[in-house]
Amino acid sequence: MILEVVSAGLIITACLAIFLDEAVYSVAALAGTFLLTSLLYALNGAIFVAIFQFAIGIDTVAILFLAGETLSERPETKTKPSMLIGVAVLGVILSLPMIFFSISSPSTVTSTVSFGEALWNYNAVDVILQGLVIVTLAVGIPIVLFQRKKRHNQKRSAAQ
Repeated sequence: MILEVVSAGLIITACLAIFLDEAVYSVAALAGTFLLTSLLYALNGAIFVAIFQFAIGIDTVAILFLAGETLSERPETKTKPSMLIGVAVLGVILSLPMIFFSISSPSTVTSTVSFGEALWNYNAVDVILQGLVIVTLAVGIPIVLFQRKKRHNQKRSAAQ
């Protein structure tokens, strides 16, 4: 039952991260998504992958938070409570099949490799792609900020 609750929370926080208007709230929901993903790995016995996911998640959230605060303009309107409730309901609806068709039921597939070992030993592509996303953000944000500052200085010099 714990896996179902964590998985439902994962779907709900992912929906909130996508649909929230304010960057800060969206990044906070994304942090919840990363935390619940890490918890899901830990509950399945992949402790090292859970720690790695948590560390990568913290880095990504920090970069996205800084980027969201510095690059985004404040929205004119706040997220309406009805929108927030609607997105949460959407997440719950998306979670219903997983709750009723339990993911924690025993599997008939047998393997000599445990879930934790498989995630730790065979997820090189995932690790590389997450690293590329973080590097792209880390390099892209200063470039965008430099271009903004350059445009701002050009406008200021044109006004004088």
